[in-house]
Amino acid sequence: MKAKTILLVEDNLQDEMLTLRVLRKANLCNQIDVARDGQQALDYLFREGEFASRTGSGLPAVVILDIGLPRLSGLEVLKRLRADARTELLPVVILTSSDEERDRLMSYENGANSFVRKPVDFAEFAHTVAHLGIYWLATNEPPPAQ
Repeated sequence: MKAKTILLVEDNLQDEMLTLRVLRKANLCNQIDVARDGQQALDYLFREGEFASRTGSGLPAVVILDIGLPRLSGLEVLKRLRADARTELLPVVILTSSDEERDRLMSYENGANSFVRKPVDFAEFAHTVAHLGIYWLATNEPPPAQ
């Protein structure tokens, strides 16, 4: 069985550390790569810029994407992923603190597979992130490789 990778796109260091901690505690020993802004996420996925020489498997099993990112918003990243044949079917989960109805609507209109609001309570946050990881890495059947 091929090891699965998660790309976490998160600019908030505290949320990044909590997410990594929870995923590891849930025994999801998969590789978790982190991008801290929208442009860095695109560079990682398309092997450009600082990631031009990135080795390893192609795309991650899932991208966990925040909306409010520097340089390029999460929604813009999502639009670009869906516009490219290499990433149009890549599972993308929006994990955000936004409670704006418009953000949720725009996420789905632009092809998000899921929209999850970050719980404020740590225990709820841990539960939510653990279940996301388990679902997308162990339960979900991804599209066939292109």
